[in-house]
Amino acid sequence: MTQKIAVLGTGKIGEALLGGMLRGGWAPGDVLVSARRAERAEALRARYGVTTVSNAEAAKSADTLILAVKPQDMGALLDELAPHTAADRLVISVAAGIPTAFVEERLTPGTPVVRAMPNTAALVDEGMTVISGGAHATEEQLAHAERLLGGVGTTMRLPESQQDAATALSGSGPAYFYYLVEAMTDAGILLGLPRDKAHDLIVQAAVGASVMLRDSGEHPVVLREAVTSPGGTTINAIRELEKHGVRAALIAALEAARDRSRELASGR
Repeated sequence: MTQKIAVLGTGKIGEALLGGMLRGGWAPGDVLVSARRAERAEALRARYGVTTVSNAEAAKSADTLILAVKPQDMGALLDELAPHTAADRLVISVAAGIPTAFVEERLTPGTPVVRAMPNTAALVDEGMTVISGGAHATEEQLAHAERLLGGVGTTMRLPESQQDAATALSGSGPAYFYYLVEAMTDAGILLGLPRDKAHDLIVQAAVGASVMLRDSGEHPVVLREAVTSPGGTTINAIRELEKHGVRAALIAALEAARDRSRELASGR
């Protein structure tokens, strides 16, 4: 049986998921999308060959609904969907901080809900999406969510109680690396390098280090020590990082991000 998939809310992440599904083999004719503005909907239809519909139409005809709106817009969207969403629909929410219970209590009792937290690397098919099942989601439905969201990178299942921590680490994670690259680029300029050269050196160092972390199987301490010669340049740099409390600052930053995710979940 052909599965109809609807993506409701097609900003950057919604469009990334849409593109990933199509690259993963889903037929454009089986994918529905909604957008707030008519010109945006028309652009998506022209670019991908998908069908553009209203949120209500999507709820009536799609087997799986992917809710990709901003957290503050989720309540209004669910109110719009509720009269048209049968309990056999799978609902996947990718809105940060929104718990499955929030979605479940606003839809038909028994509706299966999956909470997912992708990050912006999904835009280049290198995303990490953390998936948690709600009270009524089955193993088969979780696997289906993984297939849909796996088109833009890697997926990982975690208990929903760990979603706020995953949001702090992975959902917000790319921003921390961009911040670090920005600071290192400024340092490169201070040391006398042109901005473009400093940027290219740092970005390639980041890419290489990421691949080594992913593929070598080594602990990051082992990889760091391989670069850290006694009395050398690297150990002097690390001494300064420790002196300025960079490790403690990162831990505090991640705790702050987790706490904000919890506040979003509580509606604050």
